[in-house]
Amino acid sequence: MKRGLFLALAAALALSASALANANEAGEKVFKSKCATCHTLDAGKNRVGPSLHGIAGRPAAQIAGFKYSDDMKGSKIVWTDDKLDAYLEDPKKVVPKGTMVFVGLKKAEERKDVIAYIKSKK
Repeated sequence: MKRGLFLALAAALALSASALANANEAGEKVFKSKCATCHTLDAGKNRVGPSLHGIAGRPAAQIAGFKYSDDMKGSKIVWTDDKLDAYLEDPKKVVPKGTMVFVGLKKAEERKDVIAYIKSKK
């Protein structure tokens, strides 16, 4: 009985690892095609937009050397998965006078994948 439970747990973990790898591949593809023009995942390396290195769980507008909009600075956002999802779907809805010109990712699966990818690059 214990062996069967162990095998079932091992199989579930293998599927989870496989799903994470697939999400990271999909997220990397979305990031490179939709985000990397303006953002990097390298600490301290800003482009038109700030570096997204370590963004998960961090308060908004915290990257030194990047000029954020007053609305982003005053937003009091903490970048949880839910807040990242909402922002990636429609940046102007979350920060109406923000400077990000991106119209958003309308597909929930793309948002989920890119969030997982960004979080994997700590």
